[in-house]
Amino acid sequence: MNILFLSSGDRVPSARFRILPWLDHFRAEGHRVVVAHSFPQKYDYFPWMGFRPSQLLKRSVRWWHWLRTKLQRFDVVFIDREIFDNTTIDMERRFRESCGRLVIDLDDAVFLRYPEKFDKLMKLADMVVCGNRFLADKVRPLNSSICQIPTCVDLDEYSERSWRSNDDSRTVVGWMGTAGNLKYLSVAAEALRTLASELPFELRIVVPDISALSEVDLSGVHVVHERWQPQREVQQLQQFDIGLMPLFPDQEWDIYKCGLKLIQYLAVGVPGIAAPAGVNSEILDNNQNGIAAQTTEEWLAALRLLTSRADIRNEMGRRGRQTVEQKYSIQANYPVLRDALLQLNNREKGSV
Repeated sequence: MNILFLSSGDRVPSARFRILPWLDHFRAEGHRVVVAHSFPQKYDYFPWMGFRPSQLLKRSVRWWHWLRTKLQRFDVVFIDREIFDNTTIDMERRFRESCGRLVIDLDDAVFLRYPEKFDKLMKLADMVVCGNRFLADKVRPLNSSICQIPTCVDLDEYSERSWRSNDDSRTVVGWMGTAGNLKYLSVAAEALRTLASELPFELRIVVPDISALSEVDLSGVHVVHERWQPQREVQQLQQFDIGLMPLFPDQEWDIYKCGLKLIQYLAVGVPGIAAPAGVNSEILDNNQNGIAAQTTEEWLAALRLLTSRADIRNEMGRRGRQTVEQKYSIQANYPVLRDALLQLNNREKGSV
């Protein structure tokens, strides 16, 4: 196959985990793949240029990408969520007309932002790749051609951490994410403050900019900020003893998340404490790979257990790594995606 991947940008998580890791596997089997990134990144703009001129530049770059489809034959165009973060679908229509098939990859509740656009886009697509069953259930009334592929990590890059025994060093409770998601730590903040009054531990926050954490009350907690570095992401994860993924209990958006943060922890053998929202409960596998927690009491009980019992942490970490190998790795899911695209490519093209 000849596949064109339209990416939101090489720094955007949806592209980093749901497009870029597949490329070497397709190429190794003789498929031709081309990646076209949004420029600027889909959710960014150049301050020196201004917002509107930056949006115009994004559209101009996508026009060039579309022109390329007129010069080179592509069997499939694979789009990361949507082309533009607005209400339009004109470019998606053009790419579908110029390429053999249109595939939309869906890893978040984008329908909550632009519901009318979502309905039109799902009906336009020849296939929708959904990151979990909750997203698939949302798509199915609009499009029955669904391939369910979880957000995955490449186990060739995510090596397992060294297991630690109980020693005198502080337990590292870690959180990795974007600055915009630091607000979620407020869910576990009271439990973290209580634990800090009982025993020493380090709360390590790996994020590009930690300034938003000032809105979360972590008084008395020993917080260490480490700047997120993409080239060191795995090594930074391996320094955790416990990984946190709190979510708000009343946000519809969180139901449709693909659990990437939790999967990253487990991939390196770090057990997670996570809100039981959406797919997280499936990933935790009845608390075999970590502990589900939503209330302050549940967070505190989980933190007390895992900070005091290195043997339980290590056993959960081992099981978590095995779960990722079997269900949430690129290696396990590449054949599923490849076969779905091959089957789509062999299907008679429907009308636009």
